[in-house]
Amino acid sequence: MPVHDWSRVDANVFHHFHQRWTIAICDSLNAGLLPSGYSALVEQHAGGLVPDVPALERSHTRPPEPFDGGVLTVTPPQTSVVRQAKTVLAARANRIAIRHRLGEVVCVVEIVSPGNKSGRAALGAFVDKAIEFLRQGVHLLVVDILPPTPRDPAGMHKAIWDAIEEEPFELPPGKPLTLAAYVAGDLLTGIETTAYVEPVGIGDALPDMPAYLDHRAYVPVPLEPTYQAAWSACPADLRELVETGKLAGD
Repeated sequence: MPVHDWSRVDANVFHHFHQRWTIAICDSLNAGLLPSGYSALVEQHAGGLVPDVPALERSHTRPPEPFDGGVLTVTPPQTSVVRQAKTVLAARANRIAIRHRLGEVVCVVEIVSPGNKSGRAALGAFVDKAIEFLRQGVHLLVVDILPPTPRDPAGMHKAIWDAIEEEPFELPPGKPLTLAAYVAGDLLTGIETTAYVEPVGIGDALPDMPAYLDHRAYVPVPLEPTYQAAWSACPADLRELVETGKLAGD
């Protein structure tokens, strides 16, 4: 199923889909994609998700642990764009937090909502939170299926990456949406902050994107099947409004 043009509807309509999709992604990750000991939890972030800072600091220095089960790979994902920073970062909707033993946050999955782009302050707050996660060693997957605004003319990835390392980035013609997975860097071990970016267009199928559990291994997040599951569970009027921009009889 192609990704839809969500600019046709208001934020409340997208919010319903956002919630359904978040749950679908969590269910998929917990149904065998994550290895033993890892769980994907839906967490509210109106007040901000505060990572366990001492645990995160320990995760930088301890050796990588072996993973048991799940669907993992250490081969770099084949996205259209890969960026590595030359410098390493010093230490109301829902988001997905992947936790180890229900404690330490190792990765966060964010689906960008209209509210994140509603103003300069909102966009800045989203970027600041993304940078804070990476600074504290939390890997990140940002799913932005909303068209760019005057505040993020090259999409949310460009806004985030500019806060890490400013460099040219242009969206390909007809590909205004961005999916971006970030591997948190570590100054002590010399691991560079890395972004794997895939631009997509309205009408495209969504590729799987990586959610990193440590700097070397990730699980593929099945964006397309979870999108379809969330879409099929939405009311018929919502789907009609998104697909056509109006309801029958209006």
